[in-house]
Amino acid sequence: MSRSHKSLPRLYVEAPLAAGLQVDLGREQTNYLLTVLRMAAGEALVVFNGRDGAWIARIADAHRKGARLAVEVQVQHQTPRSDLWFGFAPLKTGRLDYLVQKATEMGAGVIQPVITRYTQVSRLRPDKLLANVVEAAEQCEVLSVPALAPEIELAQLMAGWRHTQGLRRLIFCDEAAPRHSPVSILGDLEGLPIGILVGPEGGFSESERNLLIQQDFVVPISLGPRILRADTAAVAALAVVQAIIGDWR
Repeated sequence: MSRSHKSLPRLYVEAPLAAGLQVDLGREQTNYLLTVLRMAAGEALVVFNGRDGAWIARIADAHRKGARLAVEVQVQHQTPRSDLWFGFAPLKTGRLDYLVQKATEMGAGVIQPVITRYTQVSRLRPDKLLANVVEAAEQCEVLSVPALAPEIELAQLMAGWRHTQGLRRLIFCDEAAPRHSPVSILGDLEGLPIGILVGPEGGFSESERNLLIQQDFVVPISLGPRILRADTAAVAALAVVQAIIGDWR
């Protein structure tokens, strides 16, 4: 995107985007533009919907009940959604928000909560998770917003993996794995679709670990000699995968 556009606010919308279209905003997004950002009619921003690229739009009509945007010109073409699947055991509020935001920033294409024995949160709010995904996409110029898949039990995920994921390998961040670099292990997965699974605080139970390592599609890796908190482990795993076989190369 042009440097002159990088200073403009970014806003995710659901509506189709094309030159000449108008987009009506709800009360929440209107309040964000008019009250939080103190924008006014005629001012420009960047809008995107995860399908049609990024566009310059101007506030054509500004009132507190709902602003209207006029879409003008495309400034970025749409990028394809990442093929990287990211599964995580939900954490407590705050750290859960952080984890979902970082997964979005780090290039996950699908984000899915996985319920394990030691999962800390039993009830999730998909709307709140999606809000964190969107916020991260807005702040970090992510055009391909990750899909948020519904929560699933670990055993159910394993039983249906081949049917739903095909040849995808699942990288399992295993605290009990031998302490050596994952570079060579990940290098062997070059060109294959990849998933990453990060467990809860306290790790997977012994039976869950046994279930995982018995699957021929699961690839255990170590994240080094230190015990990492779950949200730190997620960022570390995403970084090492993106650097070795992902889109950082």
